[in-house]
Amino acid sequence: MPSLRNSLTSSYLEAAHRLYPKQARRRIVAYVESYEDVAFWRTLLGAYENESCYFQVMLPSNTSLSKGKKMVLLNTLNTAELGRSLIACVDSDYDFLLQETTATSRRMNRNPYIFQTYAYAIENFHCYAEGLHEVCVQATLNDRVLIDFPAFLRRYSQTIYPLFLWNIWFYRRGDTNTFPMHAFNEYVGLPGVSLRHPERALGQVERAVRAKLGELRRRFAGHLQEVEELGEALTRQGLTPEVTYLYMQGHHLMEGVVLKLLTPVCIALRREREQEIKQLARHGRQFRNELTAYNNSIVPLSLALRKQVTYQGLYLYGWMKRDVEQFLTSIHQTI
Repeated sequence: MPSLRNSLTSSYLEAAHRLYPKQARRRIVAYVESYEDVAFWRTLLGAYENESCYFQVMLPSNTSLSKGKKMVLLNTLNTAELGRSLIACVDSDYDFLLQETTATSRRMNRNPYIFQTYAYAIENFHCYAEGLHEVCVQATLNDRVLIDFPAFLRRYSQTIYPLFLWNIWFYRRGDTNTFPMHAFNEYVGLPGVSLRHPERALGQVERAVRAKLGELRRRFAGHLQEVEELGEALTRQGLTPEVTYLYMQGHHLMEGVVLKLLTPVCIALRREREQEIKQLARHGRQFRNELTAYNNSIVPLSLALRKQVTYQGLYLYGWMKRDVEQFLTSIHQTI
């Protein structure tokens, strides 16, 4: 009987110990820029947790509400724990494309313990064209396709690409005044989108871009070759005319382009579903009850957009996974 009791006690202790697996695992703190970034990086890093290590994603300061990229870098670059039990996870902004031209870009691109999005920001991933139809389905519970989102954003990207090269060219020269990011955003913002003629919105952007391109080419005619060569160099960083939207400012992409595109689509799809409910309802009470049930089931558009994860198949996300894998390989060799 004592042996049975001892065996049961041992089994109980082993089971209890498994309830606290993190006690025996190496903790790696991952500093991120803001609240919204926690879930994104948690999804990426959590996939690599195992019996030897786990990640804790947190804001860069436990003594204040200070957040942002500068705070993350400030709190990681000057500590010996960076690379041992601490990593930084930040938006690339323009730093990935700027490469060796600024101190921050050099620091980010050379340090294997600073993980970056490669796309401008997390918003760019959420706006990944291949997942936008799913976003509309979540926001309307209507699976009908009204606009080919990948085709639309591909043409949009091709339209803004030459102007985007000029914007990056100025920033690489340290000139943030002649053609700053906010000016670029004004030229490439999407006007209202007609579901019958979505190409008209693209036409307006094309005319605005063409006018600004003409001005820049006249004023800086002696640098046309440099801009062209910059475009060739940036292809090695994944920037091609078809995917420019992934590298432009993420907030403007989401608010000034993608939501302007999705909003009329979702309005139309919801009205279509509501009209269907009205036609099929046998009486007013059934209509009201069914409409209430429908409205309670759909997800707000902005929330659905921020929750989409189709971007996990994007090449930029693959680069991020590669970086994590290389990091884990290096620390396992030191354990």
